[in-house]
Amino acid sequence: MLRHRVPTPARLSGEPLPSLDDVNTPWPGRHVDVGGARIFVRSTPPTSDDTEPALFVHGLGGTGHNWTDFAGVLRHRLDIDALDLPGFGRSDPPRDNDYRLNSHANAVINYMQSRARGPVHLVGNSMGGAVTILVAAQRPDLVRTLTLVSPAVPDIKVRLHPLKSDPRMALLAVPVVGAAALKRMRLLSDEVRVKATISLCFAEPSRYPERRMTEAVREAALRRPVPWADAAMLRSLRGLVGSQVLSRRSAWVTMRRIEAPTLVLWGDRDRLVAADLAPFVATAIPDARLLVLSDIGHVAMMEDPLTSARALLGLLDDTRVERREHA
Repeated sequence: MLRHRVPTPARLSGEPLPSLDDVNTPWPGRHVDVGGARIFVRSTPPTSDDTEPALFVHGLGGTGHNWTDFAGVLRHRLDIDALDLPGFGRSDPPRDNDYRLNSHANAVINYMQSRARGPVHLVGNSMGGAVTILVAAQRPDLVRTLTLVSPAVPDIKVRLHPLKSDPRMALLAVPVVGAAALKRMRLLSDEVRVKATISLCFAEPSRYPERRMTEAVREAALRRPVPWADAAMLRSLRGLVGSQVLSRRSAWVTMRRIEAPTLVLWGDRDRLVAADLAPFVATAIPDARLLVLSDIGHVAMMEDPLTSARALLGLLDDTRVERREHA
C-alpha cells in the first residue's frame, strides 16, 4: 500500500495569456515517418523567438486536436508538437499491430529522437499520461518537465479504474463483446458519438466551444472509414487494462524513477480516472506538484485551458529559477 504524504501544491502563473478568441483554427499538421510508421503531428506556430520545445500526447480515442486551445494560449512560451499515437487520429497503425503502453511509449521516444530538439516539456492526458510516465522514466535525457493531466494510472485499491463509471468502456475491454459494442456504436452518427464522448469527459459539456465540436465531428467523419480504427481502440484499451491489473505495483515504482519536475493536474469531477488518486501520483513522483481543479472533468486542458496553462507556466517558471540557481 502506498503511503500518502501531503503533496506540494502547484503554483499558477499570473502572466497575461493570449485570448482564446484568437485560437480560431486547428493547428496545421503533417505526416512524418518514424521508425517505419507514419505518424501525424500538429505543430502550433510559436509567437516568440524565446520558446522551448514541447510535445503533447493525447488519451485513448483522442487525437492531437484535443490540445488546440491549450496549445494556443501557450504558444508565446512553447514550440508545441501534438502527435496522434499510432493507429489514432490520422496516424497509420504500428507495423506489428502492438498497441501496448510500452509500444506507444517507444513510438513517442522514436519521434522525440527523430526531431532532435533536445529535452522537451512533455504533456500527457489519460492514456497519454500513462505513456509519458514510461517515457520520462525510461529516457530522462529527453524530458525537461512532465505534465500529467488525469493520467490513467493503476489504482491503489481493488477498483476498476479508469473504467469505474461507464459500463460501455468496460465492455470494450472484453474480447468479442468489445468488438460487437464498437460495431453498435458505429451505427450512431459522428455528431452523436462526439457529443457522448464530451459528456463523459467534461464535467459540464456546455463548456466545449461550438467551433471545436464542429471540428471534432469533422475529424470523426474522416476516421470512420479507417480500417484499423476499431483495432487501435480495442487493443490500446486492453493494453491499458492489462497494465492496470497485471503491472499495478511496477507502475507505481516506475513513477518513483521520474527525475523531471512534474505537474499533476486533475479535475475533481473526473468520471474516468478517480480524482482521489491525484495526491498519490503527486507524492509518488519525487519532484512533483499538484493542482486539483474544482468542477472539472477528465480533460482539464480542454475544459479549462486557461487555468491548465497557468499551472504549466508556473511549473516552467519554477524550474527556470531552479536551473539558474544550479548554474
